[in-house]
This record gives sequence, structure tokens and C-alpha cells, in this order.
Amino acid sequence: MGRDTGRIRTREIRYDPLPSQKRFHRSEARFKGFSGPIGSGKSLALSHEAIRLSYLNPGRMGLLGAPTYPMLREATQASLLEILHANQIPFEHNKAENIVLLEDTRSRIVFRPVDEFERLRGTNLAWFGLDELTYTQEEAWLRLEGRLRDPKAKQLCGFAVWTPKGYDWVYRKFLSDPVPGYEAIIAKPNENRHLLEKTPDFYERLKGSYDERFYRQEVLGEYLSMEGGRVYTSFDREKHLADLEASQYLPLLWALDFNVDPMSSVIAQKTRGEVRVLDEIILRHGTTEQACDEFLKRFGNHRGGVVVYGDASGYAQQTTGYSDYQMIRDYFHVHTTMNVTYRAPRANPSVRDRLNLTNRVLVSAAGEIGIRVDRKCKELVKDFEQVCFKADTNQIDKDRDRMRTHASDALGYLLWQECRPGGNVGERRERLL
Repeated sequence: MGRDTGRIRTREIRYDPLPSQKRFHRSEARFKGFSGPIGSGKSLALSHEAIRLSYLNPGRMGLLGAPTYPMLREATQASLLEILHANQIPFEHNKAENIVLLEDTRSRIVFRPVDEFERLRGTNLAWFGLDELTYTQEEAWLRLEGRLRDPKAKQLCGFAVWTPKGYDWVYRKFLSDPVPGYEAIIAKPNENRHLLEKTPDFYERLKGSYDERFYRQEVLGEYLSMEGGRVYTSFDREKHLADLEASQYLPLLWALDFNVDPMSSVIAQKTRGEVRVLDEIILRHGTTEQACDEFLKRFGNHRGGVVVYGDASGYAQQTTGYSDYQMIRDYFHVHTTMNVTYRAPRANPSVRDRLNLTNRVLVSAAGEIGIRVDRKCKELVKDFEQVCFKADTNQIDKDRDRMRTHASDALGYLLWQECRPGGNVGERRERLL
């Protein structure tokens, strides 16, 4: 039975949310998402969030959408109507206009497919929710963002649920490059106790139906490259990302990839055998001098000194008559009194050896974490998650995104000097510059 609480109408609903569903509903982000595998309760979370916001915004209108009309009718809409019926929530369903009116609050829920996103212009919304967002065009989401502007709404919110589908626009918008106001909740496989109580072997049975790659995406909810296999398979956001601070008593380890666009470098420290990546410097169309200038702006007052790493190409003479390492040495000599040393080989390791070493340091066979990365190192994280091999080859795909590989290459040169078994400093246990 409904009751009044001020101007907001409330109603008890039978719902035993899973931990990830609770976090999703409790999120106060203006735009929030629920990412999870098959059986993680995404559709249930979507429907309950729609009902919750309808009661929080009495008399206002919200929209529930899906990529296509059949999906909208058979999954999204069916799930919401089932909950309304099961909990005896009074409503009217105008089938001609495909609108549900909740009688307790006089709130309206409009059902719309979003495959023709140009039709989504128009009326202001208090909230909107989209099912299977990874099968939806980004333009549809943007149209709805623009409609989230009802001045009488008590809580404006746009939300969505999805199963991972590679490093697409959804991944970028909610996970790799989120802006303020965005939050994504990631559900884990085997979390749905309600499902496992009824079908204990649910996930095991699916192994026989899917190939390994599709199983990892659909059943385990992993984000996988849609091209070749991931290069840095050991990287895991939950294990490797942290909030880090530099120690003034340890040297900064500055590793560079001498590339013009982008000029990329990472700044790290090593403590108790762990490499801690503190920051990154990514310059579009940058020069070595500009990289030095930016480094000193950020770390010019560091007391522990700096060690410079990089690849062998840094020894090549440029059109200026100087090599990259000579430019760094000259720039630091003029602009700082920091103690600077260099550890760079005359010949690069093989790409395969460097990649294998990076994966091993990320997580050893014994499960030990050897690298922590500060959350602000977004380009390095993108490399770890998105750099992949070309399909059916062991060659890195450098053509798909020109921004990729450079930050991780820079870190790889540092790791080769500091972490390879039996590794020497430089080529002959000596500093080379």
C-alpha cells in the first residue's frame, strides 16, 4: 500500500538486491552505469532504478529505451511490467503511445527504441535508462543527455546497463575517460546468489556453449580487445591502480619513448622491489626539450635526484646535431641542479622479451604484484588495456590508434633495466652517459 511522505509517494517493493545492484542504486552520479556478465541482474537493476526514480520525481516523465523495438518489448518493457504486477503497483498502460502511468505518483514512463536516435529530440526528461548500452549508438545517449533537463525534477539521472563489448565508446565514457558526474559499477561473475541457488552449474554449463573468448566476455564480463589478443594480459585495474605519492628520499625514474607525436614518458620510483608509476607526460607533437620542461615543472623541486631511461634510438643524432640524450643532459645542466644519471642500452631488447618481462612484473607466476600505477596515468592504463596483437599474428597493432603503445614502451625500457633477472645497469654494469 502506498503512503505519502511530504510530496513524494513511497511504496514497499519485494527486492533483495545483490551487492553490485545496491551500489548502483545508491550511486548519486548524474550518469551511472551497471556493467556485468550474463546473469548479473542487469535488467532487474534497470527496472528497479526506473521505478525508484519515478517515485522520487512525482508527476514527471522518464524514458526507458533499448537498442531495437523487439528488444525493448520482449526484455526491457517485459521486465518492468512484471515487477509492477508482482508488487501490485497500480498503473495504466497506454499501448498506442507505449507509455506507463504510475497511479501513485502520476509519473510517466515512456518506452522507446533508440536505433533511430534523431527521433529522441523533444520533451524534457527527469530521468532516462537504457538497456544493453553497448549495442546502442553513442549519438542516442548524447541525444538523451540533452533531454535530461526537467526543471521540476527532484533528481535528474541518466543510467544504463550493459554487457562488455570491447573497448568501445561505452568503455571510454564510463571507465577509461570518465568526466565528473559519471560512475560505473562492475558486477562480478558468480555474484548472483539467487541464480546459483536455482541453477548451481549455470556458469559451468555455458562453457560448453561458448568459445573461450566469447565466454570471457559474456559470462565473466571481461573487457576484451575486439581485434587480436591483448598484449598486457596481466594488467587488472583492481590490482594495479592506486593513489600514489612520490617519496623525496628516492630517485625519480624517468623513462622516455622518443616519438614526436606523441612524445611520451612515465615517471616512477622503485621501493621494496615494486615499481610505482607516479605520473606520465604525454605531449602531442612534442620535442625532447618540451618534455624536459614539463618534467621540471612537475618535479623540479625533488630532492632524490633522477635516473633517465629510454630506448636506443635516443642515441641517434638529430638534424640539430645532437642526440635526444644529449639534449636532456644539456637541458638539465642549464635549468636544474638535480643529480641526473642515465641508464639506457645501446641496443634495445627484443619486443617479445620486453613484453614478457612487463607481464611478469605486473603479476608474477606466484601472484606477486610488481607494478602499481597512479590513477591519473590514463594513457598508460589505456595501453595496458587496449594494446593488442594484429589478428592471427604476434605483431603489435600500431595502426589502430596512434596514441597507443608509447607510454607502455617507455615503461618497458625502465623495467628492462631494473627488473629483468640478472639484469645489469646499462650493458656492462655501468652508467652509459
